[in-house]
Amino acid sequence: MMKGYVHSVETSGMVDGPGIRYVIFTQGCLLRCQFCHNPDTWEQKKGEPVDVDDLIQDIETYIPYLKRSNGGVTVSGGEPLLQIDFLIALFKRCKELGLHTTIDTSAGCFSKSQSFLKSLDELLQYTDLFLLDIKQTDNEKHKQLTTVPNTHILQFAQLLAEKQQPVWIRHVLIPGITDADEDLERLASFIDTLSNVEKVEILPYHQMGVYKWEQLGLEYPLSHVSPPETETVERAKQILGI
Repeated sequence: MMKGYVHSVETSGMVDGPGIRYVIFTQGCLLRCQFCHNPDTWEQKKGEPVDVDDLIQDIETYIPYLKRSNGGVTVSGGEPLLQIDFLIALFKRCKELGLHTTIDTSAGCFSKSQSFLKSLDELLQYTDLFLLDIKQTDNEKHKQLTTVPNTHILQFAQLLAEKQQPVWIRHVLIPGITDADEDLERLASFIDTLSNVEKVEILPYHQMGVYKWEQLGLEYPLSHVSPPETETVERAKQILGI
């Protein structure tokens, strides 16, 4: 049976795609974002191996609520694409149940290897929407913020556009780090090159995950940063045309 490493499940998510969502948070991520509110999802093998059949059995109990709200199933993380075979098996079953499927990804594990691209093509057959997090369009700033470059992440966005896969772009707005006009203008210009973007969302930075860093014995690197002011958020929305 196909199993995936799962961190947790939220049965009535309202912010991870359209409608009410059954949200599965997978375990494992290659990025080490300074603002991560789920650092306990970084290590893949620390998650609980969960069988697709067991997940589907639980999802089925929520189908009336999901369908009534035009919702569905979202897989978030961590990084879902690290477990692409699990996603294929899960979403194939979801589509058999007539459920809308969404992947919330930072695309940090995207690769142009033939094996990954072949699996991705299969996954796209069963995926209705991607929520793509673009942390920074400046490569050096992205490396400083997440420890990895952004080149392959932007390539993933372009590939989804080529395949006309519906996408919502999400951007975490962090004062002094991702809110500079020139960075936002660069992001707006990049989004303008993509023909498949249905929505752009600003996610204001928050410190709600700080306690998790402390529980893990980690020093939270952005303890000095406060959430953005309303004016800063509105300015970002204006630049991004939201």
